Amino acid sequence: MAEETFSDIGKMEALRRLFEGTGFTMKDNCSLKISKEAGSVVNSSVMMTEGIDFDLTYFPLKHLGFKAVTAATGEIYAAMAHPGALAVRLGISSKIDFSRIKELWEGMVTAAGKYGYTELSLDLLPSVNGLLIGISAVGVRALLTEKRRLAAKSMDLICVSGNLGGAFMGMQILEREKQKFLKRKTDRSQPDLSEFKHLVGEYLKPEINPSCVSLLEDEEIIPSHGYFVDRGLSDAVKRLVRDSGLGAKIYVERLPFASGTFDLGKKFNIDPISAAFNGGDDFRLLFTIPIGSHDKFRHDFQTFDIIGHLAKPDVGAVLVTPEGVELPITAQGWVTL
Repeated sequence: MAEETFSDIGKMEALRRLFEGTGFTMKDNCSLKISKEAGSVVNSSVMMTEGIDFDLTYFPLKHLGFKAVTAATGEIYAAMAHPGALAVRLGISSKIDFSRIKELWEGMVTAAGKYGYTELSLDLLPSVNGLLIGISAVGVRALLTEKRRLAAKSMDLICVSGNLGGAFMGMQILEREKQKFLKRKTDRSQPDLSEFKHLVGEYLKPEINPSCVSLLEDEEIIPSHGYFVDRGLSDAVKRLVRDSGLGAKIYVERLPFASGTFDLGKKFNIDPISAAFNGGDDFRLLFTIPIGSHDKFRHDFQTFDIIGHLAKPDVGAVLVTPEGVELPITAQGWVTL
């Protein structure tokens, strides 16, 4: 039986079917109601392109949908805001039938429910260059959170919400197996990736704790700055230095890595530290926490790792080795004048 195409069922019927049973109401646009307790609205947008940001050879569509929504949500959480409305636009090529878009959409709806979105809209557009995913997210930051936020100071803690470099290593595993698969002419069996399940999962389906903002608010620990680490740790630290007007020291021995990362790095000839700083797609939150909240933060937020601290402006962004040598942190996309 041939798969249904969009030309068979039409755009509006496709939208109706996609929203059916999701718990969300089909809308052309999202309209987020702002309460009087809201301090400000936070916006985030993501564009993902087939062949650049993802490879459908090994990327399950449901995982891709979940990851796309997570990517847009990360900036909302980093700004200490709560997700509210999500607008999705999909560019669909003729090679993708309705059933595959439904699978992608199921992942998006699952993520939208997990992260607490109340409004969800979808538009379907034609594409001649493969699958395109565009997402705009809107969140609301509480007024009390804004009032509690203090200016960043030297010695404030720099914290990250989990292991680094794992997503990049996971992608390398998938790329290696893809090349093996393409070279095999007779044996087209799927590879056994159970040994690298965690690292592959870090790349294919990263998640963020949906309670992270509420937990910080409840404990009255309000970060002075927050960043979504999706383009490598270097980029996030450089943005922190730029926005705070202070320096930053990151300590090598405090960087968190998943088990087996260094052994895999030797096998692939990849430095895990370089993967953490420049690999991207880790989907972690980086916060600066007032030094006075150190003990409380360490006790109540053990999933976070303290990897460094803010410093005087003339320090710049540096990586401190176990021997005490300070190396300047560089990041792709940045030019030091």
